Amino acid sequence: MARDFTSIPPAKVTRTDRVVSDDIWIKQMLHRAPVGYLATILDGQPFINSNLYVYDEAAHAIYMHTAKVGRTRDNVQREERVCFTVTSMGRLLPAPEALEFSVEYAGVVVFGTASIIESEAETTHALQILLDKYAPHLTAGEDYRPPIQDELKRTTVYKIAIESWSGKKKEAAEDFPGAYHYSDVVAG
Repeated sequence: MARDFTSIPPAKVTRTDRVVSDDIWIKQMLHRAPVGYLATILDGQPFINSNLYVYDEAAHAIYMHTAKVGRTRDNVQREERVCFTVTSMGRLLPAPEALEFSVEYAGVVVFGTASIIESEAETTHALQILLDKYAPHLTAGEDYRPPIQDELKRTTVYKIAIESWSGKKKEAAEDFPGAYHYSDVVAG
């Protein structure tokens, strides 16, 4: 019989053997993952948008930006509830039976509300911490000119206020027989 998931909180991981409840691990995962995926919904139609992002621990929020006009902005203006996720993939884990093949992975899922930042100060802060994450070896004012007011008008910055989150991971023994990395067997 199918399980009724409507009574289970969205951030509850149902595979209890994979749960990571350590907030420090979750924060570290949000800091290090290079790309995040924002899920929005409009009139019953789900959308997902991959984007660069930054986790601001002090604000307990995620910042990201997109074009000034677009579907993500329109969706957020109409429905502030969102879901956001980051993942990483480890080794593939072969098995004698196809159904038993598996993969090492780690991921965080965030539930919260998204808002469009209107404040110039908060927009500038969000864009600067994005730059700090992706170009930590460069310095504003030395290696590049920080964004100016006219440039701020050409982007939409979002703040996802985190309401709940969950972490999940699977790791196998280092000597797992036949384990391999996807990139080692697929020519790109």
